[in-house]
Amino acid sequence: MLLSLRIITPLFVLLAGVQAEFITDNCKLIAESKSQQNALHLLEPLTNRSFTVAEEEYSYIFQVCGDAGGVKGAGLVQQEKKTGKHVQVGCYNQTRAIKGSDWILLFYEGGERYDSHCSKEARRAMIMISCTTSTEQQDCYYLFELDSKAVCPIIPSKLSAGSILLIVVFSCLAVYLTGGFLYQRLVVGAKGVEQFPNYSFWSEIGNLSADGCDFVCRSRGNREEPPTYRGVATEPLGEEPEERDDHLLPM
Repeated sequence: MLLSLRIITPLFVLLAGVQAEFITDNCKLIAESKSQQNALHLLEPLTNRSFTVAEEEYSYIFQVCGDAGGVKGAGLVQQEKKTGKHVQVGCYNQTRAIKGSDWILLFYEGGERYDSHCSKEARRAMIMISCTTSTEQQDCYYLFELDSKAVCPIIPSKLSAGSILLIVVFSCLAVYLTGGFLYQRLVVGAKGVEQFPNYSFWSEIGNLSADGCDFVCRSRGNREEPPTYRGVATEPLGEEPEERDDHLLPM
């Protein structure tokens, strides 16, 4: 029988895909998506069936994309045993579906509002449909659900080592500037630019940096100047005095 179910169910879903529509299409998704639609289609064998859970005072009736307890539009209702009054917990026209490896979580939202608690918000239902290979459930247990951040997965830090180093450097720089400014002003009594911490040291660093930039980046400076040539003057030369050699003649 189990083997037959495993074979017939995929065949049923396949044949239903050829039909005009799925019964699960009665469920209206809050946000349309192919994955949610496929998850609903997997629940097609559970349609047109009512599932009931009874407690001391209330019974809960659930249907997959159908009118639970005969209440129009209700996917899950709460029925009071004494009076038979129905409270609509969730509507299948406001549905979400999440598929896991071997389970489907079905959400019905838009139910009747709470009277006083839960901020009088609208009721909503979450139905977990899990895989099982047994036709009869023999285990008896109490199921409790507790929300806590203690079991949340650890999210790795997205900051790289360089980013952390920059944050530390800038934090230290901010503390240095703020603390130095307050010390210079309140303790030393400095005014103007003298309030800057270690002003003379940083001034010397700035001057040395400027000298280095001047030496490296400029074409002239301390470097040896290239040889230059002077042009020949174009002004006429004065007449040289005539040399006389009369004194060399014999007297």
